Amino acid sequence: MARVEHYFTRFEEGEFYHVYNRSIDKKTLFKSDRNSDFFLKRFEFFLSEVVSVYAFCLVENHFHFLIKVCDLKAYREEKCINIEISTHSIVSKQFRRLFQSYALAFNKEHLRCGTLFQTPFKRARVKDRQYLIQLIYYIHYNPQKHRLIEDFRNWKWSSYNLIMAPISNNIHEEIISWFGNKEGYINFHNLRLTNFDNL
Repeated sequence: MARVEHYFTRFEEGEFYHVYNRSIDKKTLFKSDRNSDFFLKRFEFFLSEVVSVYAFCLVENHFHFLIKVCDLKAYREEKCINIEISTHSIVSKQFRRLFQSYALAFNKEHLRCGTLFQTPFKRARVKDRQYLIQLIYYIHYNPQKHRLIEDFRNWKWSSYNLIMAPISNNIHEEIISWFGNKEGYINFHNLRLTNFDNL
């Protein structure tokens, strides 16, 4: 269950957040690979200019993202956004647009109507580096925690393997550096898997 403050945490530039949410009726949110792929593409479309994704996992009826809010100065200028409009309002609006876009497509495909996501969506600010590292594991471990797969490392819709991909990016390199190197990243996940305690 989400902590009360996770419903009201405000987004600020340069800060890390654990963003998570689920379907309103706790039923399946991603019924096919096509649904999952579409959700990630919609996330990229609506949010890539305002947040950077450090880790993610889509798990049947919910999702988890570890994000960092970008410096929005250039975005504000490009979109002609009044300086009085807060960073929190900008980022929250883009998340709402994501949820609305996905819900419209999902409802049309599955002959469903009405709200799809719980509101407000949950977000927790993450300040501690060690907790960031633990949270990355928690996000990746989620499908195994919910008994959807025997080994989370084989789950298709998470960032676990993407972070280690030969073609990486600056964010992936930054994440790997938190663990020392790729071997440290793998070993941490293996160690936590054999000695997991809830975050």
